[in-house]
Amino acid sequence: MAIDVIGRPLAEAEALLQAAGINYNTEISRPARSFFKVDEGCLYVIRQRQTEHGALQLTLAARLRKEVS
Repeated sequence: MAIDVIGRPLAEAEALLQAAGINYNTEISRPARSFFKVDEGCLYVIRQRQTEHGALQLTLAARLRKEVS
């Protein structure tokens, strides 16, 4: 893999991959429980792997929302 996009916001990762001409697919990982609130509008890349077809599979997770009680 020539480009490492782990830890980057989705928009930034997409811009880098498109500029490099790399095909990619995305999937979203969600918490099993809804105890922690997440911001679905702020996705980050938490995992990337090369598929057998040469594309990157990016796993995304939403940022946790800051709640003040």
